[in-house]
Amino acid sequence: MKAIVIGASSGIGMEVARLMVKEGWTVGVAARRIELLGETGAAATAQIDVTQEDAPQRLQQLIQQLGGMDLFFYASGIGKQNRELTADIELATVQTNGLGFTRMIGEAYRYFAQQGYGHIAAISSIAGTKGLGPAPSYSASKAYQAVYLQALEQQIYKRGLDIKITDIRPGFVDTALLSGDVRYPMMLKPETVAKEIICAIKKRRHIRIIDWKYRIMTAMWRRIPRWIWRRLPL
Repeated sequence: MKAIVIGASSGIGMEVARLMVKEGWTVGVAARRIELLGETGAAATAQIDVTQEDAPQRLQQLIQQLGGMDLFFYASGIGKQNRELTADIELATVQTNGLGFTRMIGEAYRYFAQQGYGHIAAISSIAGTKGLGPAPSYSASKAYQAVYLQALEQQIYKRGLDIKITDIRPGFVDTALLSGDVRYPMMLKPETVAKEIICAIKKRRHIRIIDWKYRIMTAMWRRIPRWIWRRLPL
């Protein structure tokens, strides 16, 4: 099996790439910071910035270098608390998590549609299930990603394509994305999350919330009325 991991220079993406290599996958990795990709043990590497217009062409070059692609795993993303709604933070988040996500998922989808089969797995977040006041653009962009993947599933079924979609929704993970002064509850280890992701991919799950604590939490907070939610001291 040949897999390409976007966003493999750190965190979940790096751990998933390492685990795939260990399990015998032929793996190609890409990220904006190419100097860190050597730590994955991948067969092919590429520098890809998902916010740049040449990112799809660079992905195609990586696919050719790897000799094909069966799985496309997307782990690229940014996020930051922004209680003051600083414009640069909001716009950069949408640029990466919205436009960058659409650019790369779309390219992988078109490749698989032409190939006749494939599997797209992408990290969205439990943050996309509710609007989070401390991080407006992050939670909104993650909701966009989840709905986009759901829409692709409907289109795949309508077109009769053999493409699988897996929406990965982790809780708080101990990565550079959540580094800083803010303390987060129920923090997960990237290695543990990576194992659950590989399991979800193998089982071809449509949606996987990681882990069980967050599955319970999201099921509960979905039921909180809007008038109560907006008053919660998050």
